[in-house]
Amino acid sequence: MKRVVVRIAAAVAVAPFAALAAPADGREGYYGHGPMMWDGGWGYMIFGPLTMILVIAAVVAVIVLVVRWLGGPGGATPSGRGRTALDILAERYAKGEIDTKEFEERKKTLGG
Repeated sequence: MKRVVVRIAAAVAVAPFAALAAPADGREGYYGHGPMMWDGGWGYMIFGPLTMILVIAAVVAVIVLVVRWLGGPGGATPSGRGRTALDILAERYAKGEIDTKEFEERKKTLGG
């Protein structure tokens, strides 16, 4: 399953650069002579950079998600959740940092 996700992420990361392999309209050496010299007008000048930012953001997001997914749960406990206050309190009691009376008082305060 992880290999499939990695392959999909690689395809998404490479896809924006696939357009660089061939001319956009199949005519080599054509530069056009319309508005803004690209026959696209102001729409391409405004939305082109925005689209590029969105594509780059999407590629970065996919890479971050794949790396996090491959990395595992990180700092979480094996049960999939973080340590609670009761877990920390029980750990301090087990280490001998607090006595039984203090443990019971704090446990009651925490609602456990």
